[in-house]
Amino acid sequence: MPQIEDERILCLITLAVVAAILFGMRWLLLRRRKDLSAEKRLPRQVTMAVLTLVGVIAAVLSLPIAPSSRNQIIGLIGLLVSAVLALSSTNIMANAMAGLLLRATRRFRVGDYIRSGEFAGRVTERGLFDTEVQSESRELIAIPNTFLITHPVTTLRASGALISCDLSLGFDIHHSRIEGLLIAAAEEVGLDGPFVRITQIGDFSVSYRVSGMLKDLDNLLTTRSNLQRKVLDTLHGNDVEIVSPNFMNTRTFPEDRSFVPASVFTGEEIVDDQQDAVVFDKAMDAEAAENTKQEMTEAIEALEAEIKESGGDEKSRLTELLATKRTELKELQTNGSSDKPDKG
Repeated sequence: MPQIEDERILCLITLAVVAAILFGMRWLLLRRRKDLSAEKRLPRQVTMAVLTLVGVIAAVLSLPIAPSSRNQIIGLIGLLVSAVLALSSTNIMANAMAGLLLRATRRFRVGDYIRSGEFAGRVTERGLFDTEVQSESRELIAIPNTFLITHPVTTLRASGALISCDLSLGFDIHHSRIEGLLIAAAEEVGLDGPFVRITQIGDFSVSYRVSGMLKDLDNLLTTRSNLQRKVLDTLHGNDVEIVSPNFMNTRTFPEDRSFVPASVFTGEEIVDDQQDAVVFDKAMDAEAAENTKQEMTEAIEALEAEIKESGGDEKSRLTELLATKRTELKELQTNGSSDKPDKG
């Protein structure tokens, strides 16, 4: 009897300790910071799930029952976990597993421009169950992670992408002239290494595509619009008509009539360069925060290497600077701020 009583007391103590630890960890990881983004909540949610499973097993091991019964309960728990994982393709666990897989394969990161199926936009958050993107109409779209796993994902890396403009012109204009004008238009909008491809020779027209590398995707929409605007201005400014060949063949106007609009340019060219800042504001803020953390991490690593090679007063100064940098990085990780601190 005393042994059974001791086992019961030990079980109650174990249950109390497990409940206290789980409650405390839940408050520390999730409840204390309710404003955390899905990107920052993901590792905390995974940690909480693992701790809960460990707590349940610890509670079962402390039950005052026969070892055979205890083993059966643990086996049942293992069977339930296996069943949840086996059925993950049809329930919530599917998105959780897909979220972990997306992070492991690193298909994209915060700030990248992605397109999958009918959805397109810049990534603002990567959560455990869904990925949030900001569309070109400034809408925030939560895409289930299983959708991104089961559908092809096109990614424009933040390091740069090709920007293109397609158009078709008649056979009466030599392609060498068109290629030169299109390359000039692409260079004027700041694209690197522009080139022109003839994509199709049709029955009535020749299709061209001018492309160039844009390294700063923060101006993706603006540059696309500017490229098409500049192509129009360049071709019209050099008396190249952009009209349907069918229209040209059936019109009843005089032969010397040109359909190049008269220039209305009266001063400095008006270019709207704020489109991307308005459309992708959340995505750009999230990308800036990630870049700031990366820069701070690299600065800390450089300071640590420099401290190992220094001595005396210089080492003390660098040690103080390292402590400051670590504090700033911790604040960035906690608050999710995108403001870049001054570099000392």
